[in-house]
Amino acid sequence: MLNMQRLEIFVAVVEAGSFTGAAQTLGLTKAVVSFNIKQLEEKLGVSLLTRSTRKVAVTDAGERFYLRCLQLLQDAEKILDDVRSDHCGLHGILRITTTPEYGANVVVPALSAFAALHPQLRIQHVSSSKNDDLIAGRFDVAIRLGQLADSTHHAKLLEWFDIFPVASTDYLTTHHDGTIADLQQLQNARWIAHSRLAAPLSWQVVTPAGDSVLFRASPPATIMADSAAALLAFARSGAGVALLPAWLVREDIASGALIRLLPDHRFPRQGIYALYPNTRHVSEKVRAFIDFLQRRIDAPDAPL
Repeated sequence: MLNMQRLEIFVAVVEAGSFTGAAQTLGLTKAVVSFNIKQLEEKLGVSLLTRSTRKVAVTDAGERFYLRCLQLLQDAEKILDDVRSDHCGLHGILRITTTPEYGANVVVPALSAFAALHPQLRIQHVSSSKNDDLIAGRFDVAIRLGQLADSTHHAKLLEWFDIFPVASTDYLTTHHDGTIADLQQLQNARWIAHSRLAAPLSWQVVTPAGDSVLFRASPPATIMADSAAALLAFARSGAGVALLPAWLVREDIASGALIRLLPDHRFPRQGIYALYPNTRHVSEKVRAFIDFLQRRIDAPDAPL
């Protein structure tokens, strides 16, 4: 039977990149760390790490074992948290990752309210424009936007949102005599695009007549950026046309800072998903927060 403490020591060594670093993190001596890794390798009959005078590296078998250890330790922590929550509310750490924009607009306010209801629960929120790996990042929940790719994780659809092509009045006046009147003009515009999008930029667009047509931007994107916040800033400054979430640009459209282009055309709706690891045991804190966030999205003005 594997010793759970040895699994924790192994994970700490991998993440620290050295026995010394792991010992400092865990409050153990280097000799204790080294002994436990040696015992673990003997128990498994494989080399998990390669040693040098300066650092340790993970073998192929060690990398696979590391990911399994992360999952196992997370499962154990969730079970303990749930046992504690039966007696005195939610405990432990809820670690969640979101995009910076949707996080700031929706998730962080929800986390703040959720934390107030569960004072013994610690919250760790990570903003990232990248799709960070849930297991390697030790995340309990990831809030993802867009078209969800195939995944081994559980996914709950929270809501749909529209995306709008937008541009500033200055850009339209300078490059399009004040307006963009049809899809052909929009295709030939100066586009600002997210760096994750494939080139050429293309979407299925529904016309006012109800037809679905392939929209493809003719020139390559003039500007690429890795976050919706940067795309929004470029659009505000008159750099070109950006396709952005309705929830992100609604205030700019209302104030006149940005113009919604071709409002009678509909670009593909996008989803907002809560992803969580596909484990046998889903912790109570994960279920509770996803349900809480869903209620806030469904009825943002209702008391919770």
